[in-house]
This record gives sequence, C-alpha cells and structure tokens, in this order.
Amino acid sequence: MAKDLVRTRRYVKKFILMKANIQAVSLKIQTLRSTAQMASAMKGVTKAMATMNKQMNLPQIQKIMMEFEKQTEIMDMKEEMMSDAVDDVIGEEDDEEEGEAIVQQVFDELGLNLTDKLSDIGGVGDPIAAAAKKAAPQAAAATGAEGDADADLQARLDNLRRE
Repeated sequence: MAKDLVRTRRYVKKFILMKANIQAVSLKIQTLRSTAQMASAMKGVTKAMATMNKQMNLPQIQKIMMEFEKQTEIMDMKEEMMSDAVDDVIGEEDDEEEGEAIVQQVFDELGLNLTDKLSDIGGVGDPIAAAAKKAAPQAAAATGAEGDADADLQARLDNLRRE
C-alpha cells in the first residue's frame, strides 16, 4: 500500500509536468500563429504602400501646394485692402491713435522698470550695460526725465541692432 501511494504521487508529478509541457507547446503554437498573422498583415500594408507610392505624383502635389500658397497670399492681400478701405470709409482713426497712445504709455511705464532691471543685471565688461551707460548722458542732455528713458531705450535698441 505504501508503494502504491509513492507510485501514485510520482504519477501525479509526471502528469503535472506533462500538463506544463503541453501548455508551453500550446503557447509556442499561439505565438507562431500571431507571428504568421503579423507577417500577413505586414505584407498587405507593404502592397498598399507600394500602390500609394505609385499613385502619388510628387511634382504635381508640389505644384498644387505652390498654387494654394499663391492663392492664399492673394486672398490675404485682398482682405487687407478691403479692410483698409472699410477703415477709411468708417474713419475710426481716433480709435487707432488712442490705442497707439495707450500702448506707448504702457511701453513707457515698462521701459522705466526695464531700464532699472537692465542696469542692475549688467556687470563688468557687459556690452549692453556699457552701451547704456554711454547713451544715458547723451540722452539726459537732449530730453527731460520721461524723454530720458525713451532715448536710453532707443540707444540700447540701436546698439543691439548693430551687434
């Protein structure tokens, strides 16, 4: 009876091992099927891409895109001309001048703060700070306190444009 128990346990272990081996083979077969399906799909995609490449006429597409760009520019110019004509007829120049005055006021306010920050940042050998220091006395002689900031900023801008 003990021998039968040992033999039964051994058979159970063998069956478990065989079951695991069969499952491994099943997984391998499933992987092979998936690989075959992937290859088939890639073959179909390759054929479709080849067909599209044959049908695609690159010079013609470039010509179409250039014509599209040209027509877009013409449309933009016409739109701008019509907008200018409507503005001339309506005569809202006062709004534009008022808007420019407000923008200039904001720039002046920001310019004062920007001048202070730039002078704090500039160190020894800093070309921007050196140009600002050169331009500051010249600008102070020409204008008042508010004009001084404008002239200083203009001098800095001119200096940056030269570089």
